[in-house]
Amino acid sequence: MAQSVSMERSRIIPAAARDIYPLIADFHRWTQWSPWEKLDADLERTYAGAESGVGARYGWAGKKAGSGTMEIVATDPDRRVDIALAFLKPFPAKNLTVFALEPVDGGTKVTWRMTGDQGLVTRVFFKLFNVEKGITRDFDEGLESLARAVGPDGA
Repeated sequence: MAQSVSMERSRIIPAAARDIYPLIADFHRWTQWSPWEKLDADLERTYAGAESGVGARYGWAGKKAGSGTMEIVATDPDRRVDIALAFLKPFPAKNLTVFALEPVDGGTKVTWRMTGDQGLVTRVFFKLFNVEKGITRDFDEGLESLARAVGPDGA
């Protein structure tokens, strides 16, 4: 029986949502901030569909990063990006990833959330290798890198 999983991290980035949103809604720009982009020096990337926003697709394959695909399935400019995420290796999984941007004092609160269902094999893998802790740590690192990519004066 599948079990739901949800992981989430937030950070206030001292920039306007209009400066942060393009870094999330354009997969070509993920190389500037995604924590997984630097895992493999020889990471193979493919881009398809729209240049950015709904319909943009990205695929990756690497020795350490595994392989998978992402597709932006919904957006609300400067507020939200929804991504259908499919891991192929090291284990198959399908998840929904959401980036929510909320104006707050001092900038924009960016929340990175991933939800999905886990089968028995995936649950065991997550428990044995403490995957959830690793993913939330990567979310924290990614949000910090996103803040640096935006910089003090916007993207």
